[in-house]
Amino acid sequence: QVQLVESGGGLVQPGGSLRLSCAASRSIFSINSMAWYRQAPGKERELVARITSGGSTIYADSVKGRFTISRDTAKNTVYLQMNSLKPEDTAVYYCNSVRLAYVYWGQGTQVTVSS
Repeated sequence: QVQLVESGGGLVQPGGSLRLSCAASRSIFSINSMAWYRQAPGKERELVARITSGGSTIYADSVKGRFTISRDTAKNTVYLQMNSLKPEDTAVYYCNSVRLAYVYWGQGTQVTVSS
């Protein structure tokens, strides 16, 4: 069992930055893939970024070049640095952990980009 807790969401101006954090209840990064998803009102949940247990990263085309996923193994925390934010980035952002058939989700943190 893995518990994930997101934090760092909030209201930000267009063009601004936020850093989201996802704290895991135990050390899992050596074996689990970690990801950030988001879900905007009326839309399906979509993958934003993923980092594998080996450290490889992938990004959605809509955020590539603006967002960066990273992790701090000592703190059991994965981050999503979001720069040059746009109104269309507004969504609830969820932390996700996967190992084989096991999938875990955090509660989500709201990100609102508005002037």
